[in-house]
Amino acid sequence: MNKYIDQKVIVITGAAGGFGRLVSTQGAALGARLVCADVNAAELDVTVETIIAADGAATGLVTDVTDLAQMQALAQHALDTYGRIDVWINNAGTMPLAFHADYAQAMPAWNRCIDINFKGVMHGICAVHDIMINQGQGHVINLSSIYSNFPVVGAGVYGATKAAVNFLSDSLRVESQGKIKVTVIKPTGVPGTNLGAGVVNRDAIVGILGQNAPGYLQQSAAYANGELPPEAADVEHIEYFALAPEYLAEQIIHVINQPWGVNISEITVRAAGDAYIL
Repeated sequence: MNKYIDQKVIVITGAAGGFGRLVSTQGAALGARLVCADVNAAELDVTVETIIAADGAATGLVTDVTDLAQMQALAQHALDTYGRIDVWINNAGTMPLAFHADYAQAMPAWNRCIDINFKGVMHGICAVHDIMINQGQGHVINLSSIYSNFPVVGAGVYGATKAAVNFLSDSLRVESQGKIKVTVIKPTGVPGTNLGAGVVNRDAIVGILGQNAPGYLQQSAAYANGELPPEAADVEHIEYFALAPEYLAEQIIHVINQPWGVNISEITVRAAGDAYIL
C-alpha cells in the first residue's frame, strides 16, 4: 500500500487541522516525511508532535500562505531538512459564504479568502516550481471545491477563488508536463473540517443544496441533536449523508501513492447520500 509514498517529502499548508492534519498523519504513517505549515503555531505543534510520537518523520514551520517570502522560506526549510520536495499540497483555505447583498459585512472575509484561496495557491506554486523543475520531477496538489463546478447563489467570491484554482492548476499541468504532476482535489461538504466556521451568512449554503435544501437542513439539525437515523450516519450504508474528513484524506494519500508516471489529475469524493447538487 505504501510502495510509492514511502520516503516522499510532502509539504502541506493548513496542517494544523482538518484535511491538513489528517493527510499529514496518514502520510507519515505510510513512511512519508512531512513538512507541516500553518499560521496556528499551537495546533501545528500538535500535528508534528502526533506524527513524531507515532515514530513518523515531521517538521513544522509557522507560515502565512498570503506572504510569498514566507512560502519561499517554507520551501527552503523543506530542502534544509530533507534535501528535496516531492509533493507540495496547497491545502490552506477559508469559506466565507455570503450573498452579494452581504458585501458590507462580508468584504473583510472575502478579501482574506482571495488572499488565501487564490494567492496562497499561487504563492505555493511559485515557491516550489523551480525546485521541482530542477529536480526533474514533482507533484503539486491543490485543494479546490465542488463550488468551482458551477456558479451558484451564496458563493460568488468563494466559488470564484476555487474556479481560479482549477484554472491555475491546469495551466501548470500543461506547462510542466513531464516534470510536474498536478492534481486538483474537489471536496464536497465535509462538516468535520470546521471550514464552515468561516461562513458569513448561514443562509448562503442554499446555493449548493438547491431543491435538496429542506431535507439537508433537517438532517443536519437531527445530526446536531443526536437524532439522525442510524443509516444516515453509517458509512457502510448507502444513505450515508455527510462525508467524514478522513475518507477524503485517504484519497489524497491515494493520489500521492502512485508511480511517477501516473497522474490522477482531479478527484471528488462524496458521501453516497449527500444532498449537494454541484
